[in-house]
Amino acid sequence: MSEGAAVERWRVLAWLRSWPRRHPMLVDALALVIVLPPAFQQPEDGGPWHHPVLWSVLLAVPLIVRRRYPMIVFGCVAVVAVAQWLLLNQAVIADVALLIALYTVATNRDHVRAAIAWGVLEIGVIMAVWKWSGPDGRMPAFVFLTGMASAVFVIGRNLRARRAYLASVEDRARRAEHERDQQARLAAAAERARIAREMHDIVTHNLSVMIALADGAAFSADGNPRAAEDAARQVSATGRQALAEMQRLLGVLREDDTAPMRAPQPGIEQLDLLATQVRSAGLPTSLALTGTPFPVPPTAQLVVYRVVQEALTNVLKHAESPSAARVTVRYQDPLLAVEIEDDGRAAQPRNGHGHGLDGMAERVAMFDGRIEAGPRTGGGWRVRATLTAGRVAA
Repeated sequence: MSEGAAVERWRVLAWLRSWPRRHPMLVDALALVIVLPPAFQQPEDGGPWHHPVLWSVLLAVPLIVRRRYPMIVFGCVAVVAVAQWLLLNQAVIADVALLIALYTVATNRDHVRAAIAWGVLEIGVIMAVWKWSGPDGRMPAFVFLTGMASAVFVIGRNLRARRAYLASVEDRARRAEHERDQQARLAAAAERARIAREMHDIVTHNLSVMIALADGAAFSADGNPRAAEDAARQVSATGRQALAEMQRLLGVLREDDTAPMRAPQPGIEQLDLLATQVRSAGLPTSLALTGTPFPVPPTAQLVVYRVVQEALTNVLKHAESPSAARVTVRYQDPLLAVEIEDDGRAAQPRNGHGHGLDGMAERVAMFDGRIEAGPRTGGGWRVRATLTAGRVAA
């Protein structure tokens, strides 16, 4: 058998299995086809009101809507069965409708209603045994019919419990899937925010340095060609560095890029290179490390680097005529403090509506730290950040 024929066969079988669930009333209507033919073979017990076919129809017809109205159908069947007991001197095959109606109540209604229906049926069993069984056959008939009613009741209750359990499992699965999707969305939002901060730091800093170098090259192009050439080369090197960092960062966003990033994240050791880069842009920058160094996590070192980078970028962008900038990193186990100062006058508020200070505050907050930024005594600007770095294995 070909694969296409097998698939088509499974589709047909699946359609046949699902048909009863899609057309329950038609399935229940088949009860008439099952119970009516045997009723024609039973002997009459008097006039037309005593014909077994009549009682079979009255007992079976309500079952067509049993799934929609379980208690009403059970009540109707019970009333018909009582009338049958009063007017007919024999049982009919359609009396099994009582068991079907009890099963429907036990499956679809609460325990109290199901127990009431089972009790009513037990009373009917006693009445039927008393009237339609001989003295010697009453006890066996009672045991058999009671066992049938009890089995139907227990099966219906078990099916109801199983359905409730499956519904709860499906509900938990849906909620777990929803929570998983929500957590994924939150993680994606946090990652986008992290990438946005990285992009801001990389692009803003490198462009500021390149602009300063380009201005210096243009200024010295006529009087000092060698200095202009050096500045142009520094612009090229800074642009290449920015391009490499952006390619590394944007690689995170590629869904098909499963290779791990091998480029190390910048840390405290790269602050000297950062200061050199800012010096080449025309701002004399000093770097001082104080205290007893201790092993610092790479993520905390990245925070320190980005804070210094953003602060120095703000000096290049916003400070007016700064003569120097000073970066100080203090080791105070388990604290790590970093301070960036300059002596320039602010051409515009440095803590305005930009995202730089907010990004620094978010980074420092990850390590239970705080950041302060504002003018310092004697002119200039100061940014001070303190974070709990904690120790890692050396």
